[in-house]
Amino acid sequence: MQKDNLCVHKSMHDGEKLYSCIQCESQLISLHHLKKHTVLHSSKYECTECGKSCRDSRQLAVHKKSHSKEKLWACSVCGKQFVHFWHLKVHNRMHTGDQPYKCHLCDRAFSQLGNLQAHVRVHTGVKPYKCPTCDKAFSQHINMKVHMRVHTGDKPYICHVCNKAFSQLGNLQMHMANHTGVKLYNIRSDHCSRCGMQFDTSHDLKCHDCIHADAKPYSCKHCSECFRRREQLKTHLLKSHNEGTWLICHICQKKFCNKSVLKSHTRRHEGVKPYVCSDCYKCFCTSAELRSHQMTHTDFRQFCCFLCDKYFKTKHAVVSHFKRCYNKLGFGHV
Repeated sequence: MQKDNLCVHKSMHDGEKLYSCIQCESQLISLHHLKKHTVLHSSKYECTECGKSCRDSRQLAVHKKSHSKEKLWACSVCGKQFVHFWHLKVHNRMHTGDQPYKCHLCDRAFSQLGNLQAHVRVHTGVKPYKCPTCDKAFSQHINMKVHMRVHTGDKPYICHVCNKAFSQLGNLQMHMANHTGVKLYNIRSDHCSRCGMQFDTSHDLKCHDCIHADAKPYSCKHCSECFRRREQLKTHLLKSHNEGTWLICHICQKKFCNKSVLKSHTRRHEGVKPYVCSDCYKCFCTSAELRSHQMTHTDFRQFCCFLCDKYFKTKHAVVSHFKRCYNKLGFGHV
């Protein structure tokens, strides 16, 4: 019995939801939560405004305040107001720095349980949220929700200047730079001195530098071979030392070591193109191909030559330009 309880407790951390409601298909992390949820379907305490069912009159009264937008709880530090006391309590942790939820696998700590649960999935690899269209899996529901817009064409973010719509807030913000003249990417102060690529943090730049420095941190335990990326090491182990399991295409028998690459390859055989451009409705086999294509619909240029401050849409374009610019200014060859 104790072992079962431990399994249920662990599911709270990795976000795995094992119990399903037969009435509304909601998924819950434990039998206790399922029982509490089921009561809501037969509850007599129902909100007259939105139809939500509550366990008792007290919960219904608290819920109704969310419709009135009456904010009774105010932060004593910044004055921000909240409808519920619990929201204020969570907000206060921003000021106090309190992080009561600690990861048992590393030293990370979080101010909210939901953030901890999402973080733990990085360690466990659990991705409970699957796209019903292309079977791509996600560790967080919000990520799947955003991804679904690729298939549905939904664009909830609308420019108030020209009414152009976007599927993601970030794309709208980049678009707004065309109207305001403010380039969001100017805040990126870390430039690669060899190719001009920009980064948000010095850590990202340091990782990128490994490419130019020919750093190869992934070494084979069987021989002296080293590699830049983990995927390259995995392929080497399969090809040279027969360690691991090949993934084989059932149509052409081509071998792959990466499941997602095999899935994309199979789509090309079957003619399946689940990624749809929200601007012209052209379809693509992979999300990478879609992202590359979408650059043709925008004037946003994220890659900068730090020698002349000229911006480009693609990495390939800025690298080619940078080499010419570098030699033109008399710095030599790169």
